[in-house]
Amino acid sequence: MIKYELKCDSGHVFEAWFQDSSTYDRQRGRKQVHCPVCNSHKISKAPMAPRLARSSEARAADEAKQAQAARQALLQLREHVERNADYVGSEFPEEARKMHYGDAEHRNIYGEASPEEAKELSDEGIEVTSIPWIPRGDA
Repeated sequence: MIKYELKCDSGHVFEAWFQDSSTYDRQRGRKQVHCPVCNSHKISKAPMAPRLARSSEARAADEAKQAQAARQALLQLREHVERNADYVGSEFPEEARKMHYGDAEHRNIYGEASPEEAKELSDEGIEVTSIPWIPRGDA
């Protein structure tokens, strides 16, 4: 089996598995390979880096780097939300409803809601999202 990273003529990139390279060529020639986003049959192989075997220490170091980058991104997101939105705490569901139904002026808010409350808001057509709120390093 071989995995190819493919690209359609609209620029969408996706992966697909084939028995071997000739299977890919044959299926592409018969227009059996198509973009899952736009359904285009004009597909080419995108550049791919080979996967090289690495030691468990190297993998662990990469994973630690990725975890640190994710933590940094979440901290930056937290800072952005705190700078640009009002904290309403456990009143979040009520405040979101007030704004949605025109009983309060629209503004950016954040706070707490249970999974059930978030689902109810979503069912009412109120956009909500959950953000992993990791503690700061100085907390």
